[in-house]
Amino acid sequence: MQSPDGKIRLILDVSTGKPTYTIDFNKIAILNKSELGIRFQDFEIGKNATISSIKETEIERTWKPLWGEKAEFLDHHKGYIVSLEEEGLQYELEFRLFNDGLGFRYHIPAQDGLPDSLLIMDEKTAFNLSDDFTAWWIEGNYDTYELLYTKSPVSKIGEIKNDFNTHTHSTGGFPQNSAHTPLTMQAGENIFLSIHEAALVDYAGMTLLREDGHKLKANLVPWPDGVKVRTTAPLTTPWRTIQLSVKAGDLVTSPLILNLNEENKLERTDYIEPMKYVGIWWSMHLGIETWGKEGGRHGATTENTKRYIDFAAANNIRGVLVEGWNTGWESWYSDDNFDFQTAYDDFDLKAVTDYARSKGVEIIGHHETGGQVLSYEANLEAALDLYEQHGVKAIKTGYAGTMRPEGHFHQGQFMVRHHQKVVDESAKRGIMVNIHEPIKDTGLRRTYPNLMTREGVRGMEWNAWSRGNPPSHTPTLVFTRMLSGPLDYTPGIFDLKFENFADKMTLWNELDGLETKGRMHSTLARQLAHYVILFSPMQMAADMIENYEGHPAFEFIRQVPVDWDETKVLDASIGEFVVMARQKGEDWFVGGITDEQERNITIKLDFLGSGDYEAIAYADAEDTDYQINPGAYLITTYQVSSSGSLDLPMKAAGGFAIHFKRK
Repeated sequence: MQSPDGKIRLILDVSTGKPTYTIDFNKIAILNKSELGIRFQDFEIGKNATISSIKETEIERTWKPLWGEKAEFLDHHKGYIVSLEEEGLQYELEFRLFNDGLGFRYHIPAQDGLPDSLLIMDEKTAFNLSDDFTAWWIEGNYDTYELLYTKSPVSKIGEIKNDFNTHTHSTGGFPQNSAHTPLTMQAGENIFLSIHEAALVDYAGMTLLREDGHKLKANLVPWPDGVKVRTTAPLTTPWRTIQLSVKAGDLVTSPLILNLNEENKLERTDYIEPMKYVGIWWSMHLGIETWGKEGGRHGATTENTKRYIDFAAANNIRGVLVEGWNTGWESWYSDDNFDFQTAYDDFDLKAVTDYARSKGVEIIGHHETGGQVLSYEANLEAALDLYEQHGVKAIKTGYAGTMRPEGHFHQGQFMVRHHQKVVDESAKRGIMVNIHEPIKDTGLRRTYPNLMTREGVRGMEWNAWSRGNPPSHTPTLVFTRMLSGPLDYTPGIFDLKFENFADKMTLWNELDGLETKGRMHSTLARQLAHYVILFSPMQMAADMIENYEGHPAFEFIRQVPVDWDETKVLDASIGEFVVMARQKGEDWFVGGITDEQERNITIKLDFLGSGDYEAIAYADAEDTDYQINPGAYLITTYQVSSSGSLDLPMKAAGGFAIHFKRK
């Protein structure tokens, strides 16, 4: 089997009865013989198989997403459906090879002789790497992606511990020598690859177990009794995916994960609207205000929400998130703790939504569960009905806590089913969804475009109550977590040293086991650059609005879009720096970020269209220092065209953001 351009070749070998596959890219071995198969409770496939037929196809078409990183995607692949027979059982292996990678999956049709219930105990799918590639990885924690990445040889996955990586949501129980996907690797100077999955529906999330040096194997997140997947025939597994490129930036612009998902299934999409938003949120992480009413510092009051609505209306911000309006926050870990319909007595949902509507602003509702999934499901339809009644078209959900019922994990089949239910019920009522503490992203936004974005990342909030995210973190996220899809990182903090409201802050001091008052590792210009680099169709201006009012740099946030026509990675090195350009209409926006290393970047402007542009650049100043003087920046205007270039400095932990306006 081969890709349309012939550069990727996959060989399936069933000569011994045990299906294996190998992959090479540009004539270089990527995977040596790697096992295929699934072990069920009562039988196994992949032990004594024979090929009964092979069907080959080639598809070349373009399709347009409702929203995304580009206005149009190309789907060009060669498809191979290999029908196999094994001890009377019929099943298929389906492969699709693109020029930017491949995907494969298992399909077992309904047939006589199968039990009514199929219990998967193990998936034998292996990825036997041809060498000990360099990897950027986080541990395969069954409960969280909110971790910092480690760079090491694949053979060291699970052996290197990061003292920063503690998390209150994790219940443990996962193999230590495992990693989450996307798992991004470099194989030599000019080969980059990432292993992930696509179209995760009613199946367990897959982590990767490291075996025998640099061999990787699928490891499915279990149910409490150890069963990995509960299903029936016909069974179609998620796609196992491998993206391949000669440049790291090409992994970022690859549409492979989306191409392996089904087309839009929603009958109604008129309510779906990418947007920027502000919200009552950051103040709680800083301890200035609270989610509940304890201490007389409640954030989600009617009066406070109206202030945010007024600010949004005046500043080209479409949405306002309100966290903490509903009762139950004082009893976080008790059963049935959150009431999703009863407001605190200082918040009037009707008054707030009516006021927002009069100002042309959308309210983004909030459903925090604290991990109490059954309680949320029991109240889900009524809670969504309430939002629909008041014209709320978007919600943010949260699962910040140990998963209950006890023994379940955030990344297991139980939660895959739950999140699908929330997306389905929300779609019936014309509501968009932003999930925090989510199941991993696998491209389902193509099929369910009301599934806008999700957290699943060690995001901005960690800077409020830990030693903070290091400067290398976001230049790594672009090539790891963001390969799976949009991320609600919540950028845009302007009060970088937490000085403006220091007298009102009561920070959480012992997370990570350290005395700390929170710490940002960023310049202000870098915060602006994140709006270009970290893609999300619902993108937050995360700081308190007091820190934006009258600030000249906020003009970039006012202007930057969240939905794009084109995306290009201009220059990058994983974990070190990224320079990215995105287009909307005739305007282009460019962002650059760096790690602790200062850099001078020259940007060739040949991505611009014909004609002249005015470039407004927000960059680090000469005296910018992310530890001492992080808020220093310069705004400079240039007259440019596609034949020119721009030279811009990036201080340590710094960056730049540029708006190119067509003249």
